[in-house]
Amino acid sequence: MTDPRILRLAVVSAGVSDPSSTGLLADRASERFVALAAETGDRVVVDRVELKGVLPELPAALGSQLLGPRLTAVAEILAAADAVVVATPVYKAGPSALLTGVLQVLDDDVLVGTPVLLAATAGTPRHALVIDDQLRGLFAYLRAATTPTGLFASGDDWQDPALAGRVDRAARELLALARSEVREAMRGAAGRGAGYASRFGSAANGVAVDLDSDLMRLATGGALPPRG
Repeated sequence: MTDPRILRLAVVSAGVSDPSSTGLLADRASERFVALAAETGDRVVVDRVELKGVLPELPAALGSQLLGPRLTAVAEILAAADAVVVATPVYKAGPSALLTGVLQVLDDDVLVGTPVLLAATAGTPRHALVIDDQLRGLFAYLRAATTPTGLFASGDDWQDPALAGRVDRAARELLALARSEVREAMRGAAGRGAGYASRFGSAANGVAVDLDSDLMRLATGGALPPRG
């Protein structure tokens, strides 16, 4: 049994209605995460983020890439999180523009290595593939560690006992990732901020990849350092 720890969970909802089925799905996942963590004595600090609160700042941020205080607070919560639940409504076969807009203005490194559970709600099951078809690729670009199980709920799913089973499985996967060292390994040693570790793996095991080379910086959207 591992020593008890404190985990920070960010719960991000792009729902705009009140009450919101998107927020409800995110809450179900986070509540199960907290309950599973408590079984081994771990404590979870939950930071809930309602993205509709940043709407007044988003147009200016999209045009200037300068964050107002609300968007800055969201970025700080995400950067500090050991795990994240992200839930979005589906509109016209795609995730909410509110969610994608916020992700566009945040730093590309804010979620590097962070375990993320992806969730979506819609009025019809025809949108169930939005998680794997669109959201997973977006978070792969941000280099987050997404859970294998995504959560999707349409109108009929709320009365289906199978939803609780999917919530449980996804929460268990998120907790396993949060308890692992994937986030720390990807972010590197202390003092390197959100950048990649300079070496991932062990030379003794014959697996040593230099992640701080000029080539890797360019491959991950970075720039070359200034030459003297």
